[in-house]
Amino acid sequence: MATLSYTAAAIAFFFLFILLITRWQGRLYGPLLAVACLTSSVWAAAIAGSSYWNYPDPLLARILEIFRNATLTIFLITLLGPFQSDKTNKALPRIRPAVTAIALLYLTCLIQTITFSHTTSTDPNQPISSLEFFTWVAIAIIGMILVEQYYRNTPREQRWGIKFICLGIGGLFVYDFYLYSDALLFRKINPDIWAARGWINTLIAPLIALSAARNPKWTVGIAVSRRILFYSSALFGAAVYLLLMAATGYYLRFSGGTWGTIFQLTFLFGAIVLLIVVLFSGTTRSWLKVSISKHFFSYNYDYREEWLRFTRTLSEEETELRVRVIKSLAQLVESPAGGVWFKSEQQHAYLPIACWNIPHVDASVTMDNYFCRFMQDNSWVIDLYQHDSESQKYAAMVLPDWLPAIPRARWVVPLILHGELLGFVVLTEPRSTIEFNWEVRDLLKVAGRQAASYLAQYEAAQALSTARQFESFSRMSTFIVHDIKNLIAQLSLLLTNAEKHKDNPEFQQDMLDTVALSVNKMKRLLEKLNKGNVRDEKNALLSLDKLLQQVIASKSFCEPKPTLIITDTDLNIQADSSRLERVLGHLVQNAIEATPKGGYVEVRLRKHPGWAIIEIEDSGCGMGEQFIRDKLFVPFESTKTAGMGIGVFESREYVELIGGKLHVSSEVSKGTVFTVMLPLEAL
Repeated sequence: MATLSYTAAAIAFFFLFILLITRWQGRLYGPLLAVACLTSSVWAAAIAGSSYWNYPDPLLARILEIFRNATLTIFLITLLGPFQSDKTNKALPRIRPAVTAIALLYLTCLIQTITFSHTTSTDPNQPISSLEFFTWVAIAIIGMILVEQYYRNTPREQRWGIKFICLGIGGLFVYDFYLYSDALLFRKINPDIWAARGWINTLIAPLIALSAARNPKWTVGIAVSRRILFYSSALFGAAVYLLLMAATGYYLRFSGGTWGTIFQLTFLFGAIVLLIVVLFSGTTRSWLKVSISKHFFSYNYDYREEWLRFTRTLSEEETELRVRVIKSLAQLVESPAGGVWFKSEQQHAYLPIACWNIPHVDASVTMDNYFCRFMQDNSWVIDLYQHDSESQKYAAMVLPDWLPAIPRARWVVPLILHGELLGFVVLTEPRSTIEFNWEVRDLLKVAGRQAASYLAQYEAAQALSTARQFESFSRMSTFIVHDIKNLIAQLSLLLTNAEKHKDNPEFQQDMLDTVALSVNKMKRLLEKLNKGNVRDEKNALLSLDKLLQQVIASKSFCEPKPTLIITDTDLNIQADSSRLERVLGHLVQNAIEATPKGGYVEVRLRKHPGWAIIEIEDSGCGMGEQFIRDKLFVPFESTKTAGMGIGVFESREYVELIGGKLHVSSEVSKGTVFTVMLPLEAL
């Protein structure tokens, strides 16, 4: 009888311990209560084992009983702690000064138990020292006093939540007082009272559980990992399954006669294959996760793990972002498929942009549709099953005709960002039954907002990439037009002077050279266009004095005619000849156009240690300091009526590209000096 009673007590307290550690609300008293339950379970199991194997020396059980009573006493002292801060409470004695005495009492009891272990027994014929029983009686009295003080000092309106634990723990100490008082009187433990003690403890466990349920702060703050529970449950289920299959195979072997071994091997192989299929089944995993969340935890989700998984799925690079959005939302509700619709400003509708595990749905929804208005105004996650059963909740909404036609469509998650409906995701029925409550709805709503930000960023990046491509094409076209414009200007000037100098042999030769040079430039331009890169230059070693002579020669028919002054010769640099000639020619042409016919344009070449210095000076209209600072090197800003505003910008870009520098010094009505500094190359 003692074995059964204490076994029942061990199971009851262990079950209570499991219930306490799998609840998540509290952080203060829960660990102490859980430890007390666990210690009580181990203590009762030790006594049950000692009784079953008829072990005469219960030293371990006695030591565990000391720890059981100590944890209950510490729990009660902790509960009394807040009342000590109430200075107006005169009825409550000071607990803290008595803690030392209580600790000494437990230490004395432990020393006595170890010292007199050879005389301690539940055998009715074995007498025991009265001093040891007196210590156990004192412990029981202290426990009863603590329970009484806690109940008395608890406000009357709060006693409904603590009366059962006071009754339970108080009952434990009262029964211990009765047990050890009887033993103190007769100098031995009564076996019947000792055996009934296990059943008494079993009856006490539900009372403690009821009070713990009424006081959420008593529940333990230890978070039991859902992943550990999932794998432990799967492993336990697989172990039980394999044991049953092994037993069945053993039966087939000995009852199948000569075919028994064949039956056994065939059956076990099929059982293992079936187990593998079940373990790798998404539906089974989903069902197990939902069952664990529903029966072992206060909330359906481990929000930290879910958010980490949600972010990881959105951040994967192997899959397109639009599909990742569907998968990340589907994982939250164990949905196997879905599709996403996104806003299109051009068509003023929401268009399907991606599908996952469902056929592509070629259907759109206009932005002013009642379906979209409902999601925009309410930010609701729409449950299509609830829409069918409780249509009054969706009275202002009309579903699109194509939506119910999607196989097993269940939820519509709005993608809302800054109060604007960017799109929505349709998810199918989950693999296992999920109760669509406030928790699931709120999680999908928040996750939908996060997914909307990812999609909005993705669409903005796509639009920016397209805009940059157009910008690159436009910029390339602008440079080409600029080069053609310069060629046209040269040929136009040639035609203008042809009427006056057509009979001059020198002019005729210069005209032929200019036309040939223009044709060569246009050919090189076409070659670069065919290669698809306007900036595909090849640098070579150039002589600056020869290059400047070509530039000045090409401007010889302009007014005022530019002059060239070369102070230092044999200055060589690394650059593309045609590109640098175009840059310097543009700067000289700008100086000519800004200078009246009576002015001058002077180009000077000199050497500075490590640098070749080209100065282009004119006596033209000049530029203001603000224009140089804010607009001169900005594309498409020009002071010319027909100018494009990219020549100076392109000149500085190329000069800096080959390691040089471009400086400007100008004053309104007095002229301008462009200084080009290029790094020299040794021969």
